[in-house]
Amino acid sequence: MPRPGRWPMHWQILAALLAGGAIGSTLTGSESPLAGWLVAAFAQTGDLFLNALKMLVVPLIVASIIAGLTQHASHAAIGRMGWLTLGFYVGSGLIAVTVGIALANAIRPGELDGVPLGIQIGLPPLPPDIDPAALSGSQQLSLFLQRLIPTNLVKAAAEGQLIGLIVFSLLFGLALRQLRGKAAEAQVHFWTGLNQVMLLITGGIMRLAPVGVFALVAAMTARTGLDAVGPLLWFMATVLAGLAVHLAVTLPLLLRFVAGVSPRRHFQAMLPALLMAFSTSSSAATLPLTLKCLEERAGVSPRTAGFVIPIGATVNMDGTALFECVVVLFVAQLYGIDLTLSQQIVVLAIALLTSMGVAGIPSASLVSIAMILSVLGLPLEALGLVLGVDRVLDMSRTAVNVFGDSTGAVIVARLEGEAEVLAEPPDARQRRLAAG
Repeated sequence: MPRPGRWPMHWQILAALLAGGAIGSTLTGSESPLAGWLVAAFAQTGDLFLNALKMLVVPLIVASIIAGLTQHASHAAIGRMGWLTLGFYVGSGLIAVTVGIALANAIRPGELDGVPLGIQIGLPPLPPDIDPAALSGSQQLSLFLQRLIPTNLVKAAAEGQLIGLIVFSLLFGLALRQLRGKAAEAQVHFWTGLNQVMLLITGGIMRLAPVGVFALVAAMTARTGLDAVGPLLWFMATVLAGLAVHLAVTLPLLLRFVAGVSPRRHFQAMLPALLMAFSTSSSAATLPLTLKCLEERAGVSPRTAGFVIPIGATVNMDGTALFECVVVLFVAQLYGIDLTLSQQIVVLAIALLTSMGVAGIPSASLVSIAMILSVLGLPLEALGLVLGVDRVLDMSRTAVNVFGDSTGAVIVARLEGEAEVLAEPPDARQRRLAAG
């Protein structure tokens, strides 16, 4: 709750976002020593802020999942929550990738008047040994399954492969529910206390969010500028249109007709987290604020939020999956390759699988896209084009990922009978909690 006389956090973050873009644009292309020093200082400050948030991710995920599972709920309730969570994430992901493929086929951003743009924008010709018909998802499926059970938890966490850490935390929490006596009490107190400590640390770091957001956006704008997107405008428009459909149509419809809550209130409740996700391009770094917004502004119980959100931050990547589908079809169109319906279905499946477990850090999905292109047998040179505009698209798809996670938490909470979820405006709830 902001102190009297101070702006709410989401307005502070929005102001920092706009100010960073304005300051950064004035430094674009400048060769003065002062400008170089300022850009380096902004970049260093932004990196320190991101590092502070990422430092919290592993202990926060482990503690929130285990503490959530140890709350007083029956095994049937935990199982039901798990199936609801999985069902929502798979269903929303399928909708997202379907929208992405449909828009990529309708707009065809890799062509101009039916002519492939590859040669016009300087891509090398398609090598004669490329066989785009050789499409198989077995390697990606195998890699995904291997990440479920890592051989080294510490290494998996350090490399951003959090899905294995989540599986271990789920197993640990479920096993802890079987424990009895003093050992069980000690474990429950420990994990509950650790979760509370992590939330306190998160609250302290989040007070610096406007400074971190300003520095990140200023450094990015100063280095990349706001123009020079050229022939990639249609590609960007296709991705942004798909993300907009998912954010403004699909997810609000699910909130209204499945959860029975106001989509507008949910947008208001999650606005600080959405702005943080947009400015940092990191769902992992935004995870602490996502939990805070859900619990304090939307009224989702800590048990539900602590169970659903850490899983969603790794598994539910709707925006990323949509982006991957558009990129793959864009690259194929650049080279004049028409993928068959069956091939596009396989692309859909691979994108959905590879988006699960993608590290919640900026541009991590480009690694998955490279894997998909390799499976298709397409050259990776076109990824250089995507890299030129990826930052803006990464910011946008990360915001969609975070909003999708929070939508899943609200739907699960409502289906679990939590009547207080979004029952009142977020600001009014915060004022009531502060007064009480």
